[in-house]
Amino acid sequence: MIEFHNVTKRYEGGYDALKNVTLTLGDGEMAFLTGHSGAGKSTMLKLIALIEKPTRGQALLNRINLNTLPRHRVPYIRRNIGIIFQDHQLLFDRPVFDNVAMPLLIQGYPRHEIARRTRAALDKVGLLHKEKSMPITLSGGEQQRVGIARAVVHKPMLLLADEPTGNLDPVLSREIMQIFVDFNQVGVTVLVASHDLSLIDELQKPRMTLNRGELILNDLDTGPREILHGYE
Repeated sequence: MIEFHNVTKRYEGGYDALKNVTLTLGDGEMAFLTGHSGAGKSTMLKLIALIEKPTRGQALLNRINLNTLPRHRVPYIRRNIGIIFQDHQLLFDRPVFDNVAMPLLIQGYPRHEIARRTRAALDKVGLLHKEKSMPITLSGGEQQRVGIARAVVHKPMLLLADEPTGNLDPVLSREIMQIFVDFNQVGVTVLVASHDLSLIDELQKPRMTLNRGELILNDLDTGPREILHGYE
């Protein structure tokens, strides 16, 4: 699913956010990405989501070389990825239903399919009864659930989450993490960046730890695979 081969990401000014990172996250696996603030966790997720590109090395998603992917192909690859942010990034002038339906509207799904998928996604996160509510009326945990529903409404093969429980109390954090586990159990590949080490320990999932851009701990198999150029 995800492969990094000696990936380095250097920003302007010579700052290396990632340094020679090599890893493999297999199809249908779930893992956590840990490390101090500024360790490179968000940068790694941005590379996978095609928001950034590596400076050196190769990054692959489903054996597609992201380094050489033509720009016009990027939106098609992103349709297979669900992204969840710590700050939700919801549209506060639109109800919950419209927020969750947005990816389907952008992709041009018919109205009846949008309604069916949106309500199914809301049901999965326990918010079907809130579809007409405005996000500002929801609690922090409910807003995060809306963000998760929006990320999975198009049934992505990969779910990325960047500190999704950073602003939540321990009880809500467990509930959100369990949602990720539930999606993983039905075959979705999940990668979560988090500081919550105690909760990660409870879930007993593989962990990758970054320190100043270097991968210092990797519970996953990093064996090499065939690297394909271009895209499929």
